[in-house]
Amino acid sequence: MKERETFGSRLGFLLISAGCAIGLGNVWRFPYIVGQYGGAAFVLIYLFFLLIMGLPIMVMEFAVGRASRKSVICSFDELEPKGTKWHIYGWFGMIGNYMLMMFYTTVAGWLITYFIRMAKGDFVGLNSAQVEAQFGALVGDAKTQTIFMALVVVLGMAVCAKGLKNGVEKVNKVMMVCLLAILVVLAVRSVTLPGAKEGLEFYLKPNFHNLMYNAEGEYRLGEAIYAAMGQAFFTLSLGIGSIAIFGSYIGKERRLTGEAINVTLLDTFVAFVAGLIIFPAAFAFNVQPDAGPNLIFITLPNVFNAMPGGRIWGSMFFIFMSFAAMSTVTAVFENIISCCMDKWDISRTKAVAINTVLIFVLSLPCLLGFNVLSSVSIIGGGIMDFEDFILSNNLLPLGSLIYLLFCVSKRGWGYENFLAEADAGKGIKFPKALHFYFKWILPLIVLFIFVVGYNEKFGWF
Repeated sequence: MKERETFGSRLGFLLISAGCAIGLGNVWRFPYIVGQYGGAAFVLIYLFFLLIMGLPIMVMEFAVGRASRKSVICSFDELEPKGTKWHIYGWFGMIGNYMLMMFYTTVAGWLITYFIRMAKGDFVGLNSAQVEAQFGALVGDAKTQTIFMALVVVLGMAVCAKGLKNGVEKVNKVMMVCLLAILVVLAVRSVTLPGAKEGLEFYLKPNFHNLMYNAEGEYRLGEAIYAAMGQAFFTLSLGIGSIAIFGSYIGKERRLTGEAINVTLLDTFVAFVAGLIIFPAAFAFNVQPDAGPNLIFITLPNVFNAMPGGRIWGSMFFIFMSFAAMSTVTAVFENIISCCMDKWDISRTKAVAINTVLIFVLSLPCLLGFNVLSSVSIIGGGIMDFEDFILSNNLLPLGSLIYLLFCVSKRGWGYENFLAEADAGKGIKFPKALHFYFKWILPLIVLFIFVVGYNEKFGWF
């Protein structure tokens, strides 16, 4: 049996794990919903759910990975009691990683395109309608976007081909350090803009009225609480083994609760500071921040157009976004490659070659869904919407539930076995006394998120 690769340093493990969790949702969704639901008042609820929900499941994913020394497709086989069927989920976890990359590679291609265009000055002097038209032309150009999507796949796979230490760890450490540095520089620039004070107040000053009531005066505290739960749950990319894989590469020197806290803090820091970039700048130039892709690809270019030196600041922002996207791409690619190596005992080189072609082909429907296949509608949305629905509304919550029940149930790995793994080494111990909560209450919370997500999609009740 081939010896398992390991990280060269603890810093590498923390930065790569955080890089996997840090995604595009940190930059546009977190700041937007914080502003929408009362600023700092919402952040307090979000942090509460992150603590009681996201953190424990992250520790469990790390523990399954470290104890099994395998990726998601094989980890349950190593730990499950004889005769049980937990290992079946390994296939769904692997599918989840492919599903994420089927649309993430396309969006990463958009970001690289925008960086190049911003650096060239293509947006200088354009008004809001013209910027929007540019974005429409971008996604409508199948040939150009196929090239950039292919570039993302090739770059990500080239990093993974170099191995864990010399490829994934080395490159992601550089990208994450650059990402954090650019993030801080952009935040300082944004908060020092003339007129930024109003944006800072909107973002940071607790507004309990906005938390409890919408613009029409309708009571919505339950809606705000669900939004906080959803953001706390989905921000860490739990449930498909993309976190567990990095547990499989680390030693037992440190307890896993402390490691999960560090990764979560870094993920939250990036999301929070993104808001310090977006809201002060938007308010300084009287641009209304929007949710979704519009914020990144239409609203922010308008902000940079109005900002002195905006071409430079805009280029920095989109290189930051490209790093955020590519850190996730390389981390998930590593999980996919590890799955293939573990399951079929093939070399890294062969796994990289097969998956370079496979992920390129699987990514085409999403990319073409904005041009050649734009008329295709699946359950009321486009191809990307459908792929995101399968992942976000199904595989992530149900996968997290599998990890949770596997670690706390006697019919799974078992709570004592999980605790022994989680608490091996130095650092913060996992709260053993909360077994009842983890076994009975937390699964209900995850199921609640799953059901409400379906209700939002289909309007059941």
